[in-house]
Amino acid sequence: MSGTAKRTVTLTLDGSNKSSTLPLLDGTIGPPVADIRKIYGDLGIFTYDPGYGATAACDSKITYIDGDQGVLLYRGYPIEQLAEHSNFLEVAYLLLNGELPKPAELVEFQKGVTHHTMLHEQLRSFYNGFRRDAHPMAVMCGVVGALSAFYHDSLNIYDPDHRRISAFRLIAKVPTIAAWAHKYTVGQPFMYPRNDLGYAENFLYMFHGVPAEEYKVNPILARAMDLIMILHADHEQNASTSTVRLAGSTGANPFACIAAGIASLWGPAHGGANEAVLKMLAEIGHVKNIPAFLADVKDRNNHAKLMGFGHRVYKNYDPRAKIIQKACHDVLGELGIKDDPLLDLALELEKIALNDKYFVDRKLYPNVDFYSGIILKAMGFPTSMFTALFAVSRTVGWISQWAEMIEDPEQRIGRPRQIYTGPTQRDYIPPGQR
Repeated sequence: MSGTAKRTVTLTLDGSNKSSTLPLLDGTIGPPVADIRKIYGDLGIFTYDPGYGATAACDSKITYIDGDQGVLLYRGYPIEQLAEHSNFLEVAYLLLNGELPKPAELVEFQKGVTHHTMLHEQLRSFYNGFRRDAHPMAVMCGVVGALSAFYHDSLNIYDPDHRRISAFRLIAKVPTIAAWAHKYTVGQPFMYPRNDLGYAENFLYMFHGVPAEEYKVNPILARAMDLIMILHADHEQNASTSTVRLAGSTGANPFACIAAGIASLWGPAHGGANEAVLKMLAEIGHVKNIPAFLADVKDRNNHAKLMGFGHRVYKNYDPRAKIIQKACHDVLGELGIKDDPLLDLALELEKIALNDKYFVDRKLYPNVDFYSGIILKAMGFPTSMFTALFAVSRTVGWISQWAEMIEDPEQRIGRPRQIYTGPTQRDYIPPGQR
């Protein structure tokens, strides 16, 4: 563990002479963390923390979030600076390797990703096993998990070269898998990747292009796609990342672990939140209906929810939301959408909510999902693909977190404890006596 213990916390068990002195670990930034690993041996008790909201499950150098101040750092670099100056593959290198690449290193890294964008040709027939109306996330779970059956030459998780090649394969192939999932659903031919295009450009080409005519990638839209990918590349120990780490702690191969992360991301409380924002805006319908909608949200007897506001970690304005709000205007302007009802509605809803004491007191600020659905819709993505696009972006964060976990000498198989509230021991009753 890189955190160093300079102070301690002492716990005393009431009604006994037992106490436990717990090291208080300090990271480079952030609050101190009590190391509770001795607490059961010393006191015979466990800790209870539903959702692990106050528990550090690992030691990580990748991403830091200060929810109170609205800060997001990738390897120490503010997300605002990376969004303005960097591109997705440079950020991917940073997350994987810990430092921004030198020009020659970035060229070599880009070649490594580009070399693996193709899928094994037999995977084409694998898609035929799904129904045409299958959700893209269902397809992605299956296909990503199946990669281990096609690329079993690099499944030794303790071999650094195998980990490196698996990282390249996942970062390169998941966009192809996602684009093909869409093409399969709409009945269009699969578009093979073009290695002369950039990462975001290639994805837009595979998603929107058709063989019958030339598809030219709009640079404004490509930049917006790249930006969206940067903003979603990693986000500390969220549900899907924790899932990847938990699966990886068993020694499972990286393809299986990322498939597990995709399954976790599929949940509407996690990766599907931007789709829920669009549904909410559609239900509000018009700016004049906002006051009535917000009154319903405040009513505890009503089940209305203000989607896209608030965050499990952020108690301030999500820094990603500010960035994507500007990109949203850029995309709509490029597409000639001068008056977008959804955006106008979103802006007015944001304005009213941020000046409402009820939401301000509860620190419910817009998060990245509030605007990402609008920009993706404007770029021609169906709502069923929103979470799949999230998975494309987050794959680099997942594989970075997975690799860090494998290299951690203190890594152990995940095994949460519980409070058992079921029946105490009882004897079996034969069927006729029940």
